[in-house]
Amino acid sequence: MTSATSTELLELIDRADERGLAAAGLACLDRCLPLLAPEGAEVLRGVWAAVARGEDGAWVEAVGKARGELDGVGTGTGEVAVLVRGMLDGVPAAWAQAPLRAWAARCSEAALAVHGLYDATEAGPLRAGELLRQRAVLESAAHGPTGLRRARDLSTEGGRVLRAVVSRRARTA
Repeated sequence: MTSATSTELLELIDRADERGLAAAGLACLDRCLPLLAPEGAEVLRGVWAAVARGEDGAWVEAVGKARGELDGVGTGTGEVAVLVRGMLDGVPAAWAQAPLRAWAARCSEAALAVHGLYDATEAGPLRAGELLRQRAVLESAAHGPTGLRRARDLSTEGGRVLRAVVSRRARTA
């Protein structure tokens, strides 16, 4: 991760278990994917359920299904498309700490970059809010299914904020 990410967030990622790492990466993808595919958050429901189960088989099946449904999404060359597609393409097939940790870290950076593209200033409130949300997702996911529900709610809220900013920018452009 780059210096654009806080040390605290890096430490949370380093300490997270498989469920926390999967939730962290998935939450970043969940917030950003609707910029390319409005139905993207709905497609990821099954992957969220697999995170709740915390099983390799459920994860593999859910990820495969989501990839199939999202095949061809974000084929553009714009920076947002490249960043979000990278998150989607990078979802690890295995429920294991090392690949999930690497993916969560990449998703964190990509989501912060996406938010930074829509911020009014380099270190603006949209990016700062995303950084706080990522920390809260990791902290919440550490508390089992109840925490995972909160992590998903935080992700949903963050997605609405991002889409509202993008929509506002499109209207004023």
